[in-house]
Amino acid sequence: MQHNQDSHQHQSHNRLNEGLEAGDLARLIDKAITVDEYKSKMGSDEEICVLTFKVQGKDPARDLVSFIEKSYDWVLDADTSSGELDDGTYLVFVEIDRESDMIDNILTMLNDLEPLTGIGAHEWRIIGVKPKQEVDASPEGLRSLIPTSPSEYRALHRRLNDDINQLKTRAGIKIETRAPTNKYTDSLRRAAGII
Repeated sequence: MQHNQDSHQHQSHNRLNEGLEAGDLARLIDKAITVDEYKSKMGSDEEICVLTFKVQGKDPARDLVSFIEKSYDWVLDADTSSGELDDGTYLVFVEIDRESDMIDNILTMLNDLEPLTGIGAHEWRIIGVKPKQEVDASPEGLRSLIPTSPSEYRALHRRLNDDINQLKTRAGIKIETRAPTNKYTDSLRRAAGII
């Protein structure tokens, strides 16, 4: 690496791991990333955001996990799914704290992935599950989709629950706050030591 490169290029290229070279993950990672589709294993969903990448093949998925874990101290955990999906792909889960700088961190990671994947930051599609929404990988798009604090997460889910309850009321469906009582739910309550 030449010494006259600017520091941003130096940082990005410096992050390529020993086993990875530019272009090694090209055409192997889907451009769609889901947000909060899966539950966090590191803590509560209101405190931790889970980004999910879809990768062709187990070894490329492991390479992506290794790159992300070694490159960013703000990533709490990165892991690959234990098995492949029906289409032969693997999922890579990236867990990060919900905090004010998470949007900038995500954009940095997407920019840093470009040499490996050939995917420019502007090409990624970020998909929210609740509510179902797709945005581009811009600061504005990500801020409109991803709650950046536990309180924002709770407020979003309260609004969603209120909307669902309003729909139920309009449809004449009884709104229950307790699980129904039946053999199945009774067995779960017994197993939990509630009854």
